[in-house]
Amino acid sequence: MSTSKRLGPQDMMFLYGETPSTMMHVAGLLPLTPPPDAPPDYLRTLIEGARSLEVVAPWNFKLAHPRLQYLPTQSWVVDDNFDLDYHVRRSALASPGDERELGILVSRLHSNSMDFARPPWELHFIEGLKGGRIAIYIKVHHSLVDGYSAMKYLTRSLSTDPDTSDPRLFFNIPAPKRAPAARPVPGSGSALGALEGLAKNLVGGANSAMSLTRALVNTQLRRDHEYRQLISSAEAPHSILNGRISRNRRFATQQYKTARLKELGARYGATINDVAVAVIGGGLRAFLEELGELPDRSLVAFLPVNIRPKDDDGGGNAVGAMLAPVGSDIADPVRRLKAVNTATQLSKAQLKTLSKNAILAYSAALLAPGGIQMASAMTGIRPPVPYTFNLCISNVPGPRETLYLNGSRLEAIYPVSIPMHGMALNITLQSYADTMNFGFVGCRDTLPHLQRLALYTGAALDELDRR
Repeated sequence: MSTSKRLGPQDMMFLYGETPSTMMHVAGLLPLTPPPDAPPDYLRTLIEGARSLEVVAPWNFKLAHPRLQYLPTQSWVVDDNFDLDYHVRRSALASPGDERELGILVSRLHSNSMDFARPPWELHFIEGLKGGRIAIYIKVHHSLVDGYSAMKYLTRSLSTDPDTSDPRLFFNIPAPKRAPAARPVPGSGSALGALEGLAKNLVGGANSAMSLTRALVNTQLRRDHEYRQLISSAEAPHSILNGRISRNRRFATQQYKTARLKELGARYGATINDVAVAVIGGGLRAFLEELGELPDRSLVAFLPVNIRPKDDDGGGNAVGAMLAPVGSDIADPVRRLKAVNTATQLSKAQLKTLSKNAILAYSAALLAPGGIQMASAMTGIRPPVPYTFNLCISNVPGPRETLYLNGSRLEAIYPVSIPMHGMALNITLQSYADTMNFGFVGCRDTLPHLQRLALYTGAALDELDRR
């Protein structure tokens, strides 16, 4: 067993956050339509082909010390006793299964923790869907790869040719060769050392340090009139979304045409992401109002921001952050969208003034008070100050062309993300071909009937479209 890779500071944070009820794995649900001439044993052949493939890095990595989860010098090592049958599994719905039954199965699969004594990922082939369709559920721990990296691997393993019979899957695709890695930061074996190294990088230039300081002052103190509408770290209202969660998950989906979202954005001078955040805000308004839990002030979303170069092939985690209102306090859909757009444009303009390391430091400072809401959720003691955020809404760019797996057409890519104490709801958007796919995942005990939120989000989109 040989050492392969030291975990970075952000990767370690996902290990530190892992508990029986706050599991730090992400996943994707991929419904597929088999080719018209698929034989009766098509799925069996597909699974047998998957189990015959060679597993390459990072998918053959496991933790060097799985029983010492919080060890600050944790590394990934190659699993010399890799058991592919453990990772590649088969499930079935009672045929003909519908979308609700598929969602229930995914909810159950997502409620189970990863085994750190093995490489932390699973691949489930699901049969029994109506019309002879099948699905794949892929689960991976966030410390191994982030959503951006996982999408890169997935895209490389699929084909744009419906007639291809290539049996490759994501765990069989070698990572592209990169330029030699930079020298390790001294003291990077500990969390304190990692922060010290980041600080050294930041103060390496006076302009970087000044830009970071200015950004934090603009956001938290808002002395500059131009940034008065930025959301600070203490503006999110107390809400049911910020309670303690259990290990039980509920998952729901929605799919919309990208052209529809783009047209609405163009109509009101907003981005597709702004439209998505605003309609989610409308969905949350109806959902929480039905539960009698709608706050007077707008809910605040934490929006992860990918800070990789466009040609980066992924691996590990490199994510910044913004805070934005979702407009859940605004009944009018157009006013809601304009409020979201104003806040996000200001945040983006500010991030553009910062270097990559400065964005990481700014994001850490922005989200640091969020630890209070997590502690509040775990102890049940309501803090006297507002929360930092109520939910997470992320957008992962995906492939623009229709893809196929051994002749099966990929219908959608639905992300399944991470709820946690103090943030019982996580919504991730995934673009694919000409669609935008929404994955809603939350604690089923904290947020009953979560599938209604997905339906109300669709209704909010229809309402905006009618204006």
